[in-house]
Amino acid sequence: MKKVILSVLVVGALLVTSCKGEKKEVKPEVEETKVEKVETVAKETEKVVTETAKTIQSALEGVTIPEFKDPKVGEYLKTYTEYAKEYIDANGDVAKISKLATKGQELATKAQSFTSSLDPDDAKKLSSTIQSIMSKMAPKK
Repeated sequence: MKKVILSVLVVGALLVTSCKGEKKEVKPEVEETKVEKVETVAKETEKVVTETAKTIQSALEGVTIPEFKDPKVGEYLKTYTEYAKEYIDANGDVAKISKLATKGQELATKAQSFTSSLDPDDAKKLSSTIQSIMSKMAPKK
């Protein structure tokens, strides 16, 4: 019986002392993973900021003006959204709307001057932006 107990103690002592030197270093792997995730999030954030910077702020809430190759188009749409906001603010007042009619004619003439020179992609963006502006101008039922 003494031999069995002594053998168990010796094996136990060997197990306890042999495991002390085999600790694994987990933290460097975790830190590398954190750094990779932070870099990924930073790149995604940069993309969003870049896309947001490419749009021009419009005067009309809910309408974003995309970036065009010709900066005149962006300026035209900015002016058009200001016109649309004034039209909406007129709220059916005939006197105010009649004053805005000349501005609307000027904007239509200005649009005709550059729409023929737009490439198909810019023409599509312009058309969709104008449609969204006009939907805001439509009378509410």
